[in-house]
Formats: sequence, structure tokens, C-alpha cells
Amino acid sequence: MQTHDVLIVGGGLVGASLAIALDRIGVDVGLVEATPSGALPKVFDQRNLSFAAATVNALTALGVMAKLRGATGPIRRIHVSRDGDFGRVQMDAADYGREAFGQVVVARDFGEALEQRLGELAHLRRYRPARFIGLGAIEEGYRQIRIADADGERPLRARLLVAADGTRSAVRESLHIDTDEHDYLQTLFVARVRAARQPDGNAWERFGEHGPTALLPRGDRHYGAIHGVARADADAVAALDESAWLQRLQRAIGWRAGRLLGSGERSAYPLVQVLARALSAERVVLLGNAAQTIHPVGAQGFNLGLRDALTLAELIEHGRDDAGAAALLGAYVARRQPDREQTIEFSSGLARLTGNPAPLLRPLRSLGLLAAAQTGSLQSLLVGGAMGFRGDVPQLCRSAS
Repeated sequence: MQTHDVLIVGGGLVGASLAIALDRIGVDVGLVEATPSGALPKVFDQRNLSFAAATVNALTALGVMAKLRGATGPIRRIHVSRDGDFGRVQMDAADYGREAFGQVVVARDFGEALEQRLGELAHLRRYRPARFIGLGAIEEGYRQIRIADADGERPLRARLLVAADGTRSAVRESLHIDTDEHDYLQTLFVARVRAARQPDGNAWERFGEHGPTALLPRGDRHYGAIHGVARADADAVAALDESAWLQRLQRAIGWRAGRLLGSGERSAYPLVQVLARALSAERVVLLGNAAQTIHPVGAQGFNLGLRDALTLAELIEHGRDDAGAAALLGAYVARRQPDREQTIEFSSGLARLTGNPAPLLRPLRSLGLLAAAQTGSLQSLLVGGAMGFRGDVPQLCRSAS
């Protein structure tokens, strides 16, 4: 039976990042991936990932940012408003002594960079294509796991099993960990668009009744467009030709980037929040979307998941004798709980508040925007969250060295 210190199920953004973080400290890792060699998981598509400054620091230290082929788009200024409300929030990184709040990276570019780094690791064994099919007994400090690959079923064992297998986590379900779900009844469309004005570091986010619309500055002279629509309208929006799609997007975001001139292929994602009621079990821990899939408002999802992974790696580095010890997992849950709760409260609260069409809420929202724009301490809280410096931040997030 093949044995590992840590076995990660899921080779997406968070699972691959954790494998890289653990390799640098010499931990023996197994990675169970659904996609075969030479292919990338579906999550690595043309969507735009907004990396907070803390995330950029960590991925630079892990050698991933240097592997990106395409240029990243710095977010130097953030402009937030809501359709129908007065007031707005504008934040400039220069006011906080920073060059940028973060960087916009194309998911496919990031996937290819992660793949290159995974190929360089000395302490990693990859099982692909393979899938998790069940848990076994816990014996002598090891959790037994069953996976299936081209040769049939095979048993593995590990000190710690990490569930990084997404929103509908098979590992989480096998542990009978319940979830709390909230369907926002919205669908998010993502596309690359070209505008009359090239990106210059400005990121615009405008809220509406059916979700956010945003233009993010990419590094390829295009914008990453995000547009939320009511679920009932999703099929009709998907069927729009390019001209009608651009007109709809222009109405939602306004003329901040000038006329929108062209759009790439659109991808659509239903927005459903899924929160696990427990983050760990005996010799098992949940990370990333398996632990919490949140509304993308504020671009917090992957940044939160990466902080999950890096906190775990940091604790394993300081408790090397047993990566799955109960005390270590207890410390992990305690460290992650404040950041997790605050980020979920921020994203879900903002999504519900800005999406509520009740007329009585309009003046309250407007006053909130005005207060955020004029109160230095409140802006500092928003900036700290936007940059990923919230709670007990992992050491790798604090600097790029």
C-alpha cells in the first residue's frame, strides 16, 4: 500500500498550490487528479482571477508567478458603485504606499504555471487520471483511502487526507459533513472584452439588482468582464449575439472604459454559496471550495482558499512528526475560523444588500457608500480585506521572498 505524509484529492487551484507549498518543506505528497497528463482541469479556463497582494506574495515565493507566460494586469485603483444609488467608493493603492492592490491573472495561464511547477517537485507523486472512491479504516496513525485509476481500484494511506475537490466534494460527502447552501438565483457571465480605452490599472465594479458587473484590467490590453444576471434570464443572455451582449454590458457598467468594441467567448457559472459545517474530521481537512464556495463579489474565493492551504502548510512545517495529528488540525481550524467567517460575512452580506431592490434600502446603501468613501478607518478595513491581509495571515503571504 502506497503511503504518503499528505494525500491531496483535487489538482485545481488550491490543491496544486498546497502541493507546491508542502514540497518546499520536504513533505511527501500524493496528488489525486481527475484529468490525465497533458490536460488541465476545467477550472483553468478563460475566467479572470483577481489575486490579492497577499496571494501574489505567496505565489511569487512559491515560484509560480515567474512561470506565467502572459502579462498580469495590476489593479491600482478600485471604483465601486451601485445602479440607482448615489455615492461611490474609490480607492487608490498609492494612497496606502502600494503599487497595486493585486493582479488580474487569466485562469488558464495560472493553470499552466502551476503545471510547470508541479513538474519540478521532488517529493510529489501524482495519481492521474484517478478519482477518490472511498475512505477506509484509521490504523497506526494513517487514514486509508481508496482511489480508482486505469488499472482499477487501489488503496493508499496517509497521515493526512486533504479534500480540495471542489464544491461538490466527494471526500466531504463520504464523511457525511453537512453543508449550508444559499442559491442566489443568479448566473455570472465571464468574458474577455476590448474597449476604446486600454486598461490603465482601474478596476470598476457596479452592483445591480441581479448581481455585480465588473471590468478588471488584464495584462493583454483587454478587460476581464464579469456580469451577473437573474438565473431566469441566463439562457437568453447566453443566446445574445456579440453586438447585443456588448450593448447589455455597456448599459450595466457605463462608459468608464469608453465604448466596448469586442468580446471573446462567454462562460456562465450559477452562483450558489455552499458552506461546510465542519472543516476537519479525524485525519482529514477540507480546503478551498470543498470548505466554502462563496459569492464572487469582491473576488475573495481563491484568495481565501489559498490562505487555507498556506496556513495548513505552515502548521505542518512546525509539526512535522504527524501531519494529521488532532492537535494540528485543531490549531488549523482555530486559525482559519476568523478569516473564514469575516470573508463569508463580507461576500454574502454585500451580495444580498446590493442585490435587494427594496426602495427603503437605497438611501441606506447610499449613506454606506458615502461613509466608506469618507472614513479613513473604514477604507483601511476594506483595503486590508481586498489585499488579503485579514486575520492571522500565513507567513508566505506577508512578503514575496
